[in-house]
Amino acid sequence: MPPIRYLHLDVFAAAHGGGNHLGVVTDATGWSDAQMQRFARWTDLVETTFLLPPSSPEASYRVRIFTPHKEIPFAGHPSIGSAHAVLECGLAAPRDGVLWQECGAGVLPIRIEGTGDSRQLLLQSPQATVEKTGAGAHPLLAAALSGIGLGTLPPAYVAGGRHWWLAECADEASLRAWQPDHAAIGALARATDSLGLCAFARAAHPDYQLVVRAFPAGVGIVEDPASGAANGLIAAYIAHAEPQGTLAAGYTVSQGREIGHDASLRVRIIDGTVWIGGRTNTVVDGTLHWNGQP
Repeated sequence: MPPIRYLHLDVFAAAHGGGNHLGVVTDATGWSDAQMQRFARWTDLVETTFLLPPSSPEASYRVRIFTPHKEIPFAGHPSIGSAHAVLECGLAAPRDGVLWQECGAGVLPIRIEGTGDSRQLLLQSPQATVEKTGAGAHPLLAAALSGIGLGTLPPAYVAGGRHWWLAECADEASLRAWQPDHAAIGALARATDSLGLCAFARAAHPDYQLVVRAFPAGVGIVEDPASGAANGLIAAYIAHAEPQGTLAAGYTVSQGREIGHDASLRVRIIDGTVWIGGRTNTVVDGTLHWNGQP
């Protein structure tokens, strides 16, 4: 297999090293499913993406997203990072400031705002549906929330590209200090075919208005440093529950400090449509030498 340009990115980073890792194979033409899965298992990143020519005429490019264990149809930080790689490598040109990403969730727009180091990319999140609410929404939910006080909005089971359990916590300090029962979160994730639990708390801070911690036990991850898809569902839930609230138009999220990261995600809500984004840094830009065997 000929050498391929490969990028290792830092997505949603407030500063270098603060965001979520992503590996991007910039040309996976000719790679089989098994070859992509083998490479994603080898990188052992939360997700690795593979760029391909689009199959839809509306799309600028196509992306396939793999965890070390399986392919997934959609995720936030791999989408933002893949769009960054497309721009950095000149693989597609935006149309009216928008790239159109083809993935397992359909063809989704990604807005480009700013240039250079200040450039931010914002992804339109898939339409979300609040399917269940309340502390009694599932028999295993109470155990997954043990040790944390709840906030204003009731826990919710929300779908939008993927399923997450969402829980508002009483305050920032208690959420940051929380030591969750990861086994209980895993049991809830498996029983409900969801990614796991995403907890959030409102914050009175000049740099951010929401603190988020995500525990995607459903895909074998203890805690995620920056979660685009989960934050999209949180934003949709807030907009649905509090359409006139102080967060209804958008806000900034702090995530990942509890595990040594410092991610900053920007949320914009326009006419009920949620956009999630932030900055991406290229950390490694090199050449991939891979024999491609499954």
